[in-house]
This record gives sequence, C-alpha cells and structure tokens, in this order.
Amino acid sequence: MGSVPAAIVTLAVLSQFDLHSASAQHVITFALGAVLIVTAAVLVLGRNIRDRYADRLRALDPFKARLLTVSLGLVTGILVTVTSVGAGAIGVTVLLLLHPKTPVGRIVGSDIAHAVPLTLLAGAGHWYLGSINWGLLSTLLIGSLPGIVVGSYLATRARDGVVRVMLASVLVIVGARLLS
Repeated sequence: MGSVPAAIVTLAVLSQFDLHSASAQHVITFALGAVLIVTAAVLVLGRNIRDRYADRLRALDPFKARLLTVSLGLVTGILVTVTSVGAGAIGVTVLLLLHPKTPVGRIVGSDIAHAVPLTLLAGAGHWYLGSINWGLLSTLLIGSLPGIVVGSYLATRARDGVVRVMLASVLVIVGARLLS
C-alpha cells in the first residue's frame, strides 16, 4: 500500500527531469552512495538495532504497526525507484521490529515477494523513461544466474557474520566511492 504508490509518484517526478543531465546523475549517484552506506550499517548493526528497540515496539498496537509498515513501504518505494537499493536489509530490519511475533522466514519471504512487483514497476518506469542500458542489463542477467548459484552455495557454507561483514564492506567501499 505504500511502496507501489510511492514508486509511481517517484517515477512521475523523475519524468520531469532530464535523467541524463549532469545534475540528475549527481543526485542519483549521491542518493545511491548514501543508501549503500545506510544498508551496510543496517547489515552490521541490524541485530543491535532490533535488540535495542524490540521491547518498545513489542507493545505497539496493530494499527500503528500497519501504519508504520505502510510508511516503510513509502520510503522503500522511493529508494528502490531512485537507487534500486533499500528493500532488503533495511526493509527486513524494520519489519522485524514492527512485527516481532511474525516468524523471520515469513518476513523474509514477504519482503522478497514485495520486492518483485515493486522492482518490476520501477524497472518498467525506467524503461518508459529511457534510462535503461540494455547491453548492461543483458550482461547483468547473464551473470546473475551463475552468480545466484555460486553465491547461494558459498553463503550456506560461510558463517552468517562473515557474509554480512563482507557484503557490508563492499557496500561501504562502493558507497564511499560514489559519495566522493
């Protein structure tokens, strides 16, 4: 209820700008760098964040939890549409706080299922706006299939903390580079 309308409005706003201009590229690059660093922080500190705020949010009434979930959707819709980042680590961490009685597997599954239509809508919007590099997209798709297999294999054999720190490190390096 939050992310799809936010993505539509964000695409409408983006359509008013020349996305190929230097100023638009600067804004998108800055936003991407900032969101990557926030995502890295949430990956590393997610458990501490959940532990710190879990008691306060455990007593949250269902209406407020739903309202905050819609708000999370609004933010996620904007972030994913502008940067393609935000639904994963950030979304899951906040959902775990807002819905502490929901099993983690259901939250992760719901977040992934939520990301599919959101990403599809944002991608279709960028296609309409002409901001897709089709050669790059093809290369990414070709590489992603074996990457999923290899990544899944390695992730199941490595400790969760190691994978989390490695991913966060890469995100910080890329994010810092984009911000500089």
